[in-house]
Amino acid sequence: MFLKVQLPWNVIIPAECLDAKDLMLQRQIIIRLLEAFSSKKATQELGYFLAVTTLENIGEGKVRQHTGDVLFPVVFSCLTFKLYRGEILNGVVHKVLKHGVFLRCGPVENIYISCQKMPDYRYVPGENPLFMNEKMSKIEKDVVVRCIVMGTKWIEAEREFQALVSLEGDYLGPVSDEASLH
Repeated sequence: MFLKVQLPWNVIIPAECLDAKDLMLQRQIIIRLLEAFSSKKATQELGYFLAVTTLENIGEGKVRQHTGDVLFPVVFSCLTFKLYRGEILNGVVHKVLKHGVFLRCGPVENIYISCQKMPDYRYVPGENPLFMNEKMSKIEKDVVVRCIVMGTKWIEAEREFQALVSLEGDYLGPVSDEASLH
């Protein structure tokens, strides 16, 4: 799910980058904010940081004693992406294993569907392994699959989420190219 959030942040401008012109200072603050924002990746509470949408406020700068750098408190709005239990999502299969498949959805790389949560699908081994049901519907690499989120887990060391999903429910499973065009 996409969220729009407002965040406070501290931006540090090195003394050598300071300029008397207001516009250049504002530009430096925005550049430093975007650099810091892009390196943050994600938090457990807000999910993955996607984009800064608006810069709401730049507070008064405070000079740091030992370095001469200036710290500016800023407030900005941004978009984030976080998975929630019960949410329906479309993911792309990137790995097929005997016991299930891994999907990607947006910035989330590790979304897993166990073979136990794919009713009526059977594993078909081979050079390009896949899961197939009696109606010849296939779940293989690069196929888009609609699924429901059963649970998520935050991995602090990697600063990323993992999710466990299921195909148990109405209108869940591989999404055909023809259906997604209409």
